[in-house]
Amino acid sequence: MSQKIYLTILKSGIYLSFISVFLVFKNLLFPFITSKQISFNILIEALFIIWFAFIIKYPEYRPKKSWISFGLIGFFAAMILSCFTTVDFNLSFWGDIERMLGIFHLLHFLAFYFIVITVFRKWEDWRNLFIVSITAAVVVCLYGQIKSMHYSTIGNTAYVSGYVIFNIFFALILFFRAFRGNFSFKNQKGLILGSLYLIAAVIIFSVFKMTHTRGALVGLGAGALAALFIFIVLSKNKKIKIYSSSAAVIFIILISLIFTYPDSQIIKNSSILNTITQISTEAVTFQTRIISWKAAIKDFPNHPIFGTGHGNFAITFDKHFSPSFYDYTRSETYFDRAHNNMVDIASTTGAVGLLAYLSIFIIAIYYLIKGYRKRNIAIYDLALLTGLIIAYFIQNLAVFDSLVTYISLMIMLGYIYYLTPSPSTPPPPAPSPKQEKGSHNLPSYLGGDGGGINVEDKPLINKEIYALAGAGLIIFIIMFQFNIKPLKMLAGTIQGQIAFARQDFIGGIEAYKKALSYNTVLDRDSRDSLIRMVAANFSALSSVDKQQAEEILDYVIGLAEENVKYNPRDSLMQMELAQILNLTARFYSDNSQKFFFYSDRSLEAINKSIESSQGRVPIYFIKAQIQATRNEQEEAIETLKYAAGLNEKYYDSYCNLARYYFVFKQEDNGYQTMDQCLDKGGSGLLTPADYVKGLINHYAESQDWGRSLMLYRQLSVLEASDPKVWVNLAKLYAQTGDVENAKLAAEKAAELDHSLIQAVEEFIRGLE
Repeated sequence: MSQKIYLTILKSGIYLSFISVFLVFKNLLFPFITSKQISFNILIEALFIIWFAFIIKYPEYRPKKSWISFGLIGFFAAMILSCFTTVDFNLSFWGDIERMLGIFHLLHFLAFYFIVITVFRKWEDWRNLFIVSITAAVVVCLYGQIKSMHYSTIGNTAYVSGYVIFNIFFALILFFRAFRGNFSFKNQKGLILGSLYLIAAVIIFSVFKMTHTRGALVGLGAGALAALFIFIVLSKNKKIKIYSSSAAVIFIILISLIFTYPDSQIIKNSSILNTITQISTEAVTFQTRIISWKAAIKDFPNHPIFGTGHGNFAITFDKHFSPSFYDYTRSETYFDRAHNNMVDIASTTGAVGLLAYLSIFIIAIYYLIKGYRKRNIAIYDLALLTGLIIAYFIQNLAVFDSLVTYISLMIMLGYIYYLTPSPSTPPPPAPSPKQEKGSHNLPSYLGGDGGGINVEDKPLINKEIYALAGAGLIIFIIMFQFNIKPLKMLAGTIQGQIAFARQDFIGGIEAYKKALSYNTVLDRDSRDSLIRMVAANFSALSSVDKQQAEEILDYVIGLAEENVKYNPRDSLMQMELAQILNLTARFYSDNSQKFFFYSDRSLEAINKSIESSQGRVPIYFIKAQIQATRNEQEEAIETLKYAAGLNEKYYDSYCNLARYYFVFKQEDNGYQTMDQCLDKGGSGLLTPADYVKGLINHYAESQDWGRSLMLYRQLSVLEASDPKVWVNLAKLYAQTGDVENAKLAAEKAAELDHSLIQAVEEFIRGLE
C-alpha cells in the first residue's frame, strides 16, 4: 500500500476510536465500561497491524526518540514487572469487568499513543484531532444535559469531569491557534473560529452543573490559575497580559466571595458555585478516602519496590480497613481503587511505578519549558499545556483514570511530542515579537505547513507482507481470545440475569453455564454474578429435582473456589465462598455428615475472610449466621458482641445481635440490645413487618412512645398501603407533640381509605 493509503487508514481509525465514548451496549455486563473498552481494543488491535506494516515498509515514519515515550514505556514496564510479585496476576494483567483497567487493556492506550505520534505530523492533523475530540466531548455533555443524565454516556460523573477538563484545554489551544498571535477585531477568520472554540469550551464546562465533582473543579481552577500566571509573567503581548491579569483577579475575587458568602441565594441557585462551597476536608467522601490513603501508607513498607501488583489495591484496603469507616457511611465500603492516582500507583506498583509515572509529567513540563526557551513552543501552548497537566494531576488526587481520560492523556502527551522537534529536525527560524510565537511562518510543530515526510512510495515488499500476515495472525488470535470471547460471555451473563429476573431458575443457570463455557480471562465477575443469584434465589432449589439441585450447588461452589484461587487472601471472595457453602450445608440439613462437611468448609472460609479484613464488621454477621446454622448459639452471640465492639456507632451490629437473642429465646437481652439498635438509628433495618409489629407491641406495653414511633415509621414503609398503620402513626405523632407529622400521617390514611375522611378531619381539628 502507498503512504497515503496507510496514513488515511490510520488517521481515520484514530478518529473512529472516539465513537467508543458513546457506546453503551445494554446487553453486556457493566455496559458503560465493557462496551467502550472492548470496542476500543478491537479497533486499536486492527490499527496496530496496519501501523506495524507501515513502519516496516516506511522506516522514515517510525517514532523518533523521545523521553516522553521512554517515560510511558517505563511506566508500563513497571506495571508489567509488578505482575511478577502481584497477589493476583489475573486482576493485574487482565483486570475485571467493572473497571477493565488490567495491563492488557491499558497497553491499547500505549499503542494508541504510538499510532498518533506516527501519523499526526502536521498542525492540520492535530487541529483535526482536537476538533474530533472536542466534538465528541460536546456531544457527551449535551446528551447528558438533554437526557438529565449526569453521567451521560460515560457512566460515572468523575470520569465525565476528568474527560471534560482535557477538552476544555484542547478547545482553548484551538482558540489561541485561531488568532495566530493577531488578537484583533480585523482578524475575521480568527474571530469566527475562536468564537466557535470558546462556545465549545463553555458547553463542555457547563456539564459541571450536573456532575458536582469537587475534585475536578479544584483541579480545573488550579490549572486555569497556573495558565494565567504563565501568560502574565511570560507573554510579550500587552493585551494578553492585561486580559490574563484581569481574569486572574476576577477569578480570585469570585472564589473569595463564594467562600465568604456560601449561603448567598445567588450561590445557592448556581449548581456549580454551590458545589464549590461544599469543598471541605470534612466531607464524607474525603474522610473515607483518607482512610483508604492511610491504609496504603501503612502497607507500603511491605511492598516498597513493586507494590501489591497493578490493580490490587483492594487487598491493601481490606487488610487495613478501619471500622471507623462506618462513622461516615454504611455503603460503598469496598474500595478496589484508592481514589487517588498517586496513592493507587504507589500502593500497587511500588516506588518503581510511582517514579516512572511522575517522570512522564516531569519530562513533559521539561520539554515545554525547553521548547519555549528555544522559541520552538508558543506561549499559549506552554501556558495551556502546563495548566492542563496541573489540572489533570490535581483532579486525579481524588479519582483514577478511565478510558476517556486515558485517550485524552495520550493525545496531550502526543501533542507535546509533536511540539518538540527531534534532534534531527533543524531549529525553526525565530519568530518576531509581533508574531508572539504563533504566526503562519512557523514550522509544522508551531502551526506552519511543514512537518510532513517526503518519501517515495514503494511497491509491495516481502517485509510488508510478512508484517501484515504475521502481525495479523497474532492480533487475530488475541482479538478473538481476549475480546470476542469475553463479549459472548458478557452477553450470556446478561441473559442469565434476565432469566433469573423472570423467575426462570433453571434457565438462568443454563444461560450462565453457556456464558462461562467460553472460559475467558474475565470470567471472575460472571462467576460472582451467578453465585449471588443462586444465594438470592436459594429457596428455588426446593422446587428442583434433588439430584439436579445438588449438581447446581456443586457447580456454583466450584465457581466460588475458582474465584478464591486467584487470590486466597481476597476477603470478599472468601466470604462469598463461605456463604454458598453455608447454604449448601442448610440444603443437607437432613444429612448430618454432608451438613458438617460443607459447614466446616464454610466456617474455614469465613475465618479466612475475617483474617484478611479484621475490621470489616459485616463479615462477622456472616460468621454468626454460620454458627447459628450449626446451633452454636453462644459462639454466634460472642461473634456479634465482638463485631459491635469494633464500632459502637454502627447500629447494624446491635440490630443483628438483638435478632439473634430473640431467635435464641433470650428476650431480656434482646430488648436491651434492641433499645441500642433503635437509639442509634437502626429502625430502617428491621424487617419483616410481623417482626416490627411484635416489637411495637412490646414498646407500647412499656409505654415507650419514642421507640414505638420509630418502629411505626418503619412499619409505614413496609406496609405503606395499610391505612391502619397511618392512623396509628398519626396518633403516636400527636401523643409525642409532633402536630405537623400527625396531620400528614392522618391525611395519608384518608387518602388510602376514603371512609376515614370525616374522622381524619375531626382528628386534625382536635390537633388545632
